[in-house]
Amino acid sequence: MQIAEARTFVVGNPKPGEGGQAFVLVKLVTADGIAGIGEAYVAQFAPHTVARMIEDVCERHVIGGDPLRIESLWRSVFGAGYSMRADIGLIGVLSGIEMALWDIAGKALDQPVHALLGGRVRDTLRTYTYLYGHDGDSADVLTDADMAAKRAAEYAAQGFTAVKFDPARPYTTHDPRQPTLHELDLCEAFARSVREAVGSSCDLLIGTHGQFTAAGAIRLARRLEPFDPLWFEEPTPPEAPEQMAAVARATSIPIATGERLATKFEFARVLQLGAASILQLNLGRAGGLLEGKKIAGMAEAYHAQIAPHLYSGPVLGAANIQLAACSPNFLILEGIRDWGGFHAELLRTPIRWQGGHVLVPTTPGLGVELDEEVALAHPYTGGRTHLQPHEGDPPRG
Repeated sequence: MQIAEARTFVVGNPKPGEGGQAFVLVKLVTADGIAGIGEAYVAQFAPHTVARMIEDVCERHVIGGDPLRIESLWRSVFGAGYSMRADIGLIGVLSGIEMALWDIAGKALDQPVHALLGGRVRDTLRTYTYLYGHDGDSADVLTDADMAAKRAAEYAAQGFTAVKFDPARPYTTHDPRQPTLHELDLCEAFARSVREAVGSSCDLLIGTHGQFTAAGAIRLARRLEPFDPLWFEEPTPPEAPEQMAAVARATSIPIATGERLATKFEFARVLQLGAASILQLNLGRAGGLLEGKKIAGMAEAYHAQIAPHLYSGPVLGAANIQLAACSPNFLILEGIRDWGGFHAELLRTPIRWQGGHVLVPTTPGLGVELDEEVALAHPYTGGRTHLQPHEGDPPRG
């Protein structure tokens, strides 16, 4: 087999835009007509720029290549320009391409990807969701602890056994910082209200985005410990895992991190330093499925677990499902609510979710097919990057 064609889709995500404002997808087609789909997660460039980066890499390294020689192609792209390091932009581009290659491999061999990566070890996958705002809410679920508690109770009633919230906003270009007393009080109030609303039916996942110094994160962790969260997420920025390790040593709350890390090399440092016991690898940035499997294997040796990150589209979500299904040390899977809405519309057959769990697909490849008519009917026409941090110092509460 040979890859004969590469095509990108930059899909605009309609309001409310949960999962980001745009999804960057890549479709590869072999000379004998087998098509595979992948999704890149690159947040520091505009989506159309990312699409052009994918096209450039495909022109140089993919077209004419054997889709089953995934490891060899990965190393060729990783070493392009003699960089040989975890550049998150290039690795994000490579991740989307790599997913599409695995989709082709699974279809060519008539097997789901999880069967090619060792075989599934579970049939259902526990999921969680952020607390999202709804039309008609009387208050902002992101800033009002009572509204957050109400939404958490609603999600628990739907079958969720874990919910995530992030009251320590905003994340800024001047982080890390010390939290203010207002931020500490607000985070404590959120944790208390949500715990009271869900009791022991739901785990609490406390999200941050690396806003704090190690000392500041430890102060916040001590406020949160009485409510027994399942994790304290990325309490310090990703570039200094030794600082995150200091937080891990100072709190009883498990530390989770990984959405901003790329390749086994960056995750290895986290494990070696004891910085986190839960790895939130994003397969659209970490290096794709095979790299994800290597990271999961390293984590297993350290008795760490994986909880794949998702703030993007359903193709990346489908890849997360394949990895989770064949990883013994899987903990929980992030979803956008119950995998419905526009995420479901983009797929010919939606991801199946039932009572807080995703049902592992057994169809070949990634287990999903892009509805190209829907993708083309929703082109992204903006120029913003995927995420927009607050520039400068945060507003002080």
